[in-house]
Amino acid sequence: MWSTASSWWAHHHIRLLLPALFLAAALFFFLASPRSSPSFFALPASREHSPSGSRLIWEQRRLAEWRPCEWWQTAMPAAPSTRNGYIRIDCYGGLNQLRRDLCDGIAVARLLNATMVLPKFEVAAYWNESSGFADVFDVDHFIEQTRGYVEVVKDMPEEISLKEPFKVDCRKQKGHFDYVETVLPALLQHRYISLTPAMSQRKDRYPSHAKACYCQGCYNALKLNKKVEAKAMELLQAIPKPFLSLHLRFEPDMVAYSRCEYSALSSKSLDAIEAARGEDRNVLVGDAAHLWRNRGKCPLTPGETAFILQALGIPTETSIYLAAGDGLMELDGFTSVYKNMYTKSSLLTHEDFERMHGNTKAALDYYVSVNSDAYATTFFGNMDKMVTAMRTMQGLQKTLVLSRRAFANYTAAGLAGDQLAKAMWDAHREDYIMGRGLALPEHCFCEFKL
Repeated sequence: MWSTASSWWAHHHIRLLLPALFLAAALFFFLASPRSSPSFFALPASREHSPSGSRLIWEQRRLAEWRPCEWWQTAMPAAPSTRNGYIRIDCYGGLNQLRRDLCDGIAVARLLNATMVLPKFEVAAYWNESSGFADVFDVDHFIEQTRGYVEVVKDMPEEISLKEPFKVDCRKQKGHFDYVETVLPALLQHRYISLTPAMSQRKDRYPSHAKACYCQGCYNALKLNKKVEAKAMELLQAIPKPFLSLHLRFEPDMVAYSRCEYSALSSKSLDAIEAARGEDRNVLVGDAAHLWRNRGKCPLTPGETAFILQALGIPTETSIYLAAGDGLMELDGFTSVYKNMYTKSSLLTHEDFERMHGNTKAALDYYVSVNSDAYATTFFGNMDKMVTAMRTMQGLQKTLVLSRRAFANYTAAGLAGDQLAKAMWDAHREDYIMGRGLALPEHCFCEFKL
């Protein structure tokens, strides 16, 4: 009798427990899975390989990576109680050039023991731009986040604010240029100066407190204002997930500036390049052209970019956000391979897009690229340096600078097809697993062995 009762009890409770166990397992799997589990971040179930026979680049086990150094995020030494005067940073160019000058200027303000007033974004005819600092960045956040590093104020004493600052333009200074020797006397004399920093200044010569101001101001204090950030979030949400943000550079002026020759381009592209070339940008020929290309100085075409991404195992059905300006040439070479491509203009309403300043458009690309599942770039200019640094700040390591140099050298050696794809895989895998290729400022980021 006990045997029959026990059998019935077990059978009855197993019928009740099985659904509960199944539900618990399903909930555990769902909750334990990462929020972003992109299909192209994991090896395909079929273990498919890219044309080179390689696996997905993001799945490679890293041996080293960069992270923000701890020293500049700890307590700063107190600044002197009296200041030497006021300094305004005057910035020129597109958004990321403006940001570069501003980041340098934050360090210089502390170096000269100056109070910093809000920076001025100079109107540049080339960029067709007229927006100011507050049109793009959150002013209050900037002031709060730089507190203790450098003093930043919105307003100055009336006797100072009524006069124009004494202008100091350091853009053409090179080599062992020293701000204390060259600029401090002008600050002490005039009490209020505007400064355009030197682009080539060696930051490794700064004292630690100036380096810390650079790192904090550049990577923690610059946040998009609420209006721009809301539009950027709207754009980010509209992109099918997961996605790779690609900064692709192949515009006529860039190709003309590179002085590289491309024989397989359309007549339309060749005409556009020629129109942008000017008298001082003649195409290099002979040994000089080969040496220049093999040093990685020639922009990758969209078709070459698609080839490299395939070699790295990025599936052709991947959603790609194209972070780029207007005027890209030969885009068919990319979209014929990667068809799921999205841009600002394709995702935003026409009215929204047309009303935006150039800086706002660049800010949207920046925000989406920083928050993308993966980021790749064919160039390493001001935007790429900032995006890769901000992704590193957030621990987003799926970032890669495509190697123009490796592509040029292997094609010059006669490699093509699967051989070239395998060579590109090996070159980029080595950079990725060793955490190389991002050129992060070493005084802000430190290498960690994994």
